Amino acid sequence: MNILEILLVAIALGCDAFAVGMGVGTRFCSPRQVFRLSFHFGLFQFLMPLLGWYLGSNLSGIALQWGPWIAAGLLFFIGAKMGYGSFQTKETESCEVADPTRGLSLVMLSLATSMDALGVGISFGIIGQNLFLSALCIGVVAAAMTWIAMKLGNRLTQQFGRRMEMVGAIILIAIALRLLFM
Repeated sequence: MNILEILLVAIALGCDAFAVGMGVGTRFCSPRQVFRLSFHFGLFQFLMPLLGWYLGSNLSGIALQWGPWIAAGLLFFIGAKMGYGSFQTKETESCEVADPTRGLSLVMLSLATSMDALGVGISFGIIGQNLFLSALCIGVVAAAMTWIAMKLGNRLTQQFGRRMEMVGAIILIAIALRLLFM
């Protein structure tokens, strides 16, 4: 994959972080909260592809033979899941909500937004993609998108976040199709 494709994957993966960051930013947007959420989302988005790459690069010879098909299937599945999620409605929240940028809530949000990055890392490992630079790009983009989303969260609607998830889904599905036909 070239740098443009890696950047597109990073943006697609960052769409979940963007959507969550925007939702969190509507209520929790102090400089400390913005830093905590952005840093942790970026860190998890950096680490999960590395873990996935390790798992994907150590699969058996059959997986390597079928690697592009498996990678495309994973990317397509992740994109379809993101697209489906973009149509789901959020349950209404109570007025008193604990700060999601602290403690276990922060870790759980970081894990939830980075699970797609694990799947992408597995795909990259299967196709033999060198991942350190890719993971770094994914982490930095996710952190930046989270920071931007939290700052914009007070001004933008929740519906815009759902559209960003759909954009991410379309990008992942397009890259999956490219892997199949190139």
